[in-house]
Amino acid sequence: MKLQDYKRKRNFAQSPEPRARKSKVKRLRFYVQKHEASHLHYDFRLELEGVLKSWAIPKGPSLDPAQKRLAVMVEDHPLEYGEFEGDIPAGNYGAGVVTVWDKGVYTALGTSDVSKEEVELKKGLKKGHIKIVLAGDKLNGGFNLVRLKAGEKNWLLIKEKDEYASNETNIVAKLKKKTMPKDIKPMLAKRVDEIFDRQGWIFEIKWDGYRAIAEVDAGKVKLYSRNNLDLKQQFPPIVTGLQAFKGRAIFDGEIIAMKNGRPDFHALQNAGKKTRIMYVVFDLLYINDEDLRRKPLRDRKEKLKNLFRGSPNIMIADYVEDEGKKVFQSIKKQQMEGVIAKDGASAYLEGVRSNSWLKIKNIETQEAIIIGFTEPKGGRKYLGSLVLGAYDSNELKFIGHSGGGFSGKEIKELYDKLVKVKTGNSPVREKVPINSPITWVKPKYVCTVSFTEWPPDGRMRHPVYLGLRSDKKVKEVTREPVASQKELVGAEAIDVKVTNSDKVFWPKEGYTKQDVIDYYNSVADYMLPYLKDRPQNMYRHPNGIKKPGFYHKYITTSVPAYVAMQKIWSEHNKDEINYLLCQNKETLLYMVNLGCIEINPWNSKVENVEKPDYMIIDLDPGKKKFDDLIVVAKEVKQVLDLACADSYIKTSGKSGLHIFVPLAAKYSYEQIKDLSLLIVKIVNGRIPKITSIERTPAKRGGKIYLDYLQNRRGQTIAAAYSLRPVPGASVSTPLEWKEVRRGLDPKKFTIKTIHARLKKKGDLWKPVLGKGIDLRKSLQCLEKNVKEEI
Repeated sequence: MKLQDYKRKRNFAQSPEPRARKSKVKRLRFYVQKHEASHLHYDFRLELEGVLKSWAIPKGPSLDPAQKRLAVMVEDHPLEYGEFEGDIPAGNYGAGVVTVWDKGVYTALGTSDVSKEEVELKKGLKKGHIKIVLAGDKLNGGFNLVRLKAGEKNWLLIKEKDEYASNETNIVAKLKKKTMPKDIKPMLAKRVDEIFDRQGWIFEIKWDGYRAIAEVDAGKVKLYSRNNLDLKQQFPPIVTGLQAFKGRAIFDGEIIAMKNGRPDFHALQNAGKKTRIMYVVFDLLYINDEDLRRKPLRDRKEKLKNLFRGSPNIMIADYVEDEGKKVFQSIKKQQMEGVIAKDGASAYLEGVRSNSWLKIKNIETQEAIIIGFTEPKGGRKYLGSLVLGAYDSNELKFIGHSGGGFSGKEIKELYDKLVKVKTGNSPVREKVPINSPITWVKPKYVCTVSFTEWPPDGRMRHPVYLGLRSDKKVKEVTREPVASQKELVGAEAIDVKVTNSDKVFWPKEGYTKQDVIDYYNSVADYMLPYLKDRPQNMYRHPNGIKKPGFYHKYITTSVPAYVAMQKIWSEHNKDEINYLLCQNKETLLYMVNLGCIEINPWNSKVENVEKPDYMIIDLDPGKKKFDDLIVVAKEVKQVLDLACADSYIKTSGKSGLHIFVPLAAKYSYEQIKDLSLLIVKIVNGRIPKITSIERTPAKRGGKIYLDYLQNRRGQTIAAAYSLRPVPGASVSTPLEWKEVRRGLDPKKFTIKTIHARLKKKGDLWKPVLGKGIDLRKSLQCLEKNVKEEI
């Protein structure tokens, strides 16, 4: 069937499908596209004679040679169609969602001479029997296409009996039914101080509306805010627009109201039937059984661009590559809120405020908590101005008051809400410098205000009310920090080559090498202070946690330019050994690519390699329960308190606990080993029934081992925030001492849960690198407080 048939059947003004162009590619390609049209089928396409010869396979291909799959020959398609993914609008030929299910190259079976391949394939096409060998992501090995009767469109696709054959009756059924993610937590952006240009980055308009995730499954829609509030009832036109998408997908975007050609948050708050409401979609997280969250943003954008053609309420966000300053100048002229800058190579990190997504504001806005209102003056009714607050270090503080931005109807509705939550006491401790009488209200409602600047006193200048925010929780409202763009973006981004990213590292949980890459990418800013300038003993698990790992301490091969090295004298080897230093995120990811699930830095830095930065007491539970370990940890802390030594604790990431004492690199390993031995002897003397300081496990009798020997040159222990190669993908997690009590479960701190904890508590490990103990004073304190036990 000729290419003219393809052109005749399509309206290219309406359909996003590609037109035909001449090919410059020499290798023959094949494609399998999943086509969710009126009936789901798979389109099998072979490049031949400058076009894609095409067959529709209702049940999809099979790897079982006993399965003969019907393949109906259809019109030739242009070569460009092989890469096409998109939503063909209703009313057009082939309406429905098209995705690439598999692709690769192919050869003629039994033909070694490439120059004769097309000749043999053409002969086979004419005879009605094409023999081919596929090399794709899902389909490999020999296949036969056999025509049933001369002159008919019906063929059979049959797998050859080879090493790629399988008795799996339906590879499509096996691969397609992946669980669609639910209740996505949106990835967030950090605010920076200035716009920038950067190759490989994407720059978009910062839309002024409600952030919303849309889950669509065969016309069924779930639309919700970043706090999981249902938005379907509030925005029915958007739900209608999403229902037109007949596949399965998850979108991330912003709900906006357009006024005078630009988004207007105030108009969104007061939207009526005539208000133009739109869902601006800027990310695609999942489509038709393919989870895209680990894919680069640029690839997700490419799949997104052809969806929702002609929809009046759904718009795909436009973007500009590399040139952020140009975009910022444009939005300034239009008086829009700002620009979002995104690393085109970034994965989608759920719930994480990442350095890969940055926002640059043109108009200052701030979320604020309404904590009161003043009496109206002049002709105004109900209220004068709103008294506003925000949280600062868990304390609610006054940040200004706003008397502008209200409409008559709006002020009445707002007043009716506030009088229901009146209270007799101020929600803030400080005195609020407002002359008018204030009616205090409970901190229940969040609003958005625009303003001109933040003065030194921390109270907004000229705030103007824009509207209430039902999508923000009160406790989330803080003054937004502004970071240095130069610090966050830094020099030109370095491309870290990742191999075998889909290799499964945790078979039971299904976590892959890419999950480990994503995890360390997201926590690098927390980890790097505890890794920089320290030799690394790499513990590699290139085949996942079910296979034995091995230590790789010495670097003897070439490494990328961004990896720093340091030669350190080894008394054991009587030679200088080349150690890797983890100085940046790129090196951390390089280590992960080598199979380092856990990260093990030395206790000392290279500039002071003989003096550790901290003392470690490693508690190994043996055969005891974790609650027994809690008892021992508290006893260790009590002894350290008596030694006038501050201490900090973290889970090991397995079944133990690590107690650290800051030293600030003032003492030798030998001195600190002696001190730690003294501490554990005292603890062992107090609770000998459940503790031991015996090095040999067999001599401990299952007791908790008080390991002080980590305090030796070259010893390492899993770093704070390091993953461990154990079931559950647990993380070595810093704790507050008040958390160390019976019932604590170290297994709850995992690759999936740690981000919420970091967001809530921040980095608890900072003091470990702070002011160290005074060793002389600590010994004097022990002499005074536990003299009889020494």
